[in-house]
Amino acid sequence: MEANTDNLDAYLDNHFIDRSNWLRAAVLGANDGILSTASIAIGVAAASGARDPIILATVAGLVAGALSMAAGEYVSVSSQADAEEADLALEQKELETNELAEQKELTAIYIARGLEPSLARQVAQQLMDHNALEAHARDELGITELTKARPLQAALASATAFSAGAALPLSVAWWAKSQLIFTLVGMAMVFLAALGALSARAGGANMVYGSARVVFWGALAMGLTALVGKLFGIML
Repeated sequence: MEANTDNLDAYLDNHFIDRSNWLRAAVLGANDGILSTASIAIGVAAASGARDPIILATVAGLVAGALSMAAGEYVSVSSQADAEEADLALEQKELETNELAEQKELTAIYIARGLEPSLARQVAQQLMDHNALEAHARDELGITELTKARPLQAALASATAFSAGAALPLSVAWWAKSQLIFTLVGMAMVFLAALGALSARAGGANMVYGSARVVFWGALAMGLTALVGKLFGIML
């Protein structure tokens, strides 16, 4: 699909939807980086008082997690991109073999959205004359330049965000002098609160609510981890 980049940029000046692809991957990556790396550090700290194993395990978790997040995002978003391409190819074939039926289908969509039948037919005709595949991709399949899958963008955003998130508990493990476990838990909550607020701001949402929901789920995850540790006889 072709798009007028200048017009698209102007349209998005005061909107947030164009951030949806990378923002989702970035928030997921940073959240996972903070929680998983802090959990690794807490687990090793509970088993050993020595600092070197804690730092080594945390660095290993950072590297492995970043690569895993990148690979997972790339594979999953690539699957979405493949499905979109397959649907576009099918739609193109249908346009080539039965254009009139496709125009009627588009007309029916516009009627269902509230246009008068005569106006719906006129809109469908003009949009198909301009770019038939783009019109059907947008209004029939829901595929647009704003929302289409971008595997490399998602993989890069996820890996970078995971690394940034994981670097925070790593720095705490590196510099904390005493009460390492409690310090890690407390600082992880602070980091998660900041992440929630920043992601909410980037997405145009309420920062307090965004911060609260990330802290809640993060605390729940760490609490369940502590419970599992207690059940297996490891006191955190």
